[in-house]
Amino acid sequence: MVNHRGPEFKALLERVVSRLKRAFRTENDLVILTASGTGGLEAAVVNQLSAGDPVLSVSIGAFGDRFAKIAMRYGADVTKLDVEWGRAAEPDAVGEALAAMAAAGRGARAVLLTHNETSTGVTNPLEQLASVVRDAAPDALLIVDAISALGAVPFESDAWGLDVVVTGSQKSWMVPPGLAMISVSPRGWAAAERATMPRFYFDLAAHRDSLAKGETPWTPAVGICFALDVALEMLEAEGYERIFARHTACGAATRAGLEALGIELFADPRHASDTVTAARLPAGVEWSALNRELRGRGLVLAGGQGKLTGQIFRVGHLGAVTVDEILAALEILEQAGEALRLPTRRGGAAAAASAAADGRGRTAVPSA
Repeated sequence: MVNHRGPEFKALLERVVSRLKRAFRTENDLVILTASGTGGLEAAVVNQLSAGDPVLSVSIGAFGDRFAKIAMRYGADVTKLDVEWGRAAEPDAVGEALAAMAAAGRGARAVLLTHNETSTGVTNPLEQLASVVRDAAPDALLIVDAISALGAVPFESDAWGLDVVVTGSQKSWMVPPGLAMISVSPRGWAAAERATMPRFYFDLAAHRDSLAKGETPWTPAVGICFALDVALEMLEAEGYERIFARHTACGAATRAGLEALGIELFADPRHASDTVTAARLPAGVEWSALNRELRGRGLVLAGGQGKLTGQIFRVGHLGAVTVDEILAALEILEQAGEALRLPTRRGGAAAAASAAADGRGRTAVPSA
C-alpha cells in the first residue's frame, strides 16, 4: 500500500490512465472511480443530464433495463425502446424512435446504449447504432455501457462518436471488482456544465481536476489500481488484435460445443456475444440441480437473470480465458449431463468446439 496523495500513486495513476485510453481508442479525458460498473453508469447519468431531460434508453436485457432505471430514478424523461431478449437492437428501430420523440417535441438529449448484454449473451451493433443516432439526433449524447465488452472485442470510442463510455475492472480487465473507468468527450463535458442532477462522490469534473494533479478526489482502491496496472501490461503484451481473436475463438468454440451436445443457444446467432454465451436449459432440467452437479465437478456457470431465471444458463469466456479452458468446461458439462441423465448428446462437443476455434485466435494468455 502507498500514500494515494504521494508520488508513487501519481505515477501509477498516470500509467493506468494512459494505457486505458489506448484500449478505449480515445483522446478524450478518462477518469477512474472507486465503484462497480453500476456506479459508473450512475455517474454517467447524473453528470450529463437534468431532471426532465428526454432520454431514449435502448434495452436488450436486464442490464439495459438497469441503465434505464437509473435515469428514471433521477427524474429523466425516459422513452424506453425494449428489444426482445435474445436479439440485438435494430438501427432502423432506434432511428424511428428518435424521430418519434422529435416529432412529439421531445428531442432526445441522450441515448443510453448497452454494447454487450450479459443477461442474454447478445452484442449490439454499436457502430451502426451510433451512426444512426448521429444522423437522427445529432445533438444527443451517446452514453454507452461497455462494461462487459470493452477490451475484449473491437471498440472505437472516438471513431464511433461516443460521448461517455463506462467499463468495469472485473470484466475484460481481469482484476477484482471495484473500479469503474469512464471516458468523457468534450460534448460530454459541455453537457455536464449544464446538467443539474445531484452529484458529489460521482462528480466526474472533480475526478478530472484531481487527475491533473495525479490524484483522485476521494480515497481510491489503491490495491485494485496496482492489479489493473499489471493486467493492462499483460493485455498490451498480448496485443488487442490477438485478444479480440482469442475471444472470437472462445465464443465460437463455446457455441459449437453446446450445439454438439444438443443444447439450444439463446441469442440471435447474428449478434451472439464473444464474451458470454447464453443457452436454454434442456427440457425438464432444474438449474439448481445442474448447477450443483457442475460446481461439484469444479465448473462455475451462471443461471438466467430476471424473466430468464430458470430458463437459461450462461458460460462466461471473458478476460483470461482460452479455448483449452472452454474445451475443459464442455467436457464437464457432458459429464454432468450423463450424471443427471439429461437429454443431451454424448461425444463430439470437444471436436466441434476445437474445429470452430481453429484459425480464430487459439492462443494462450501471456503470464504476468
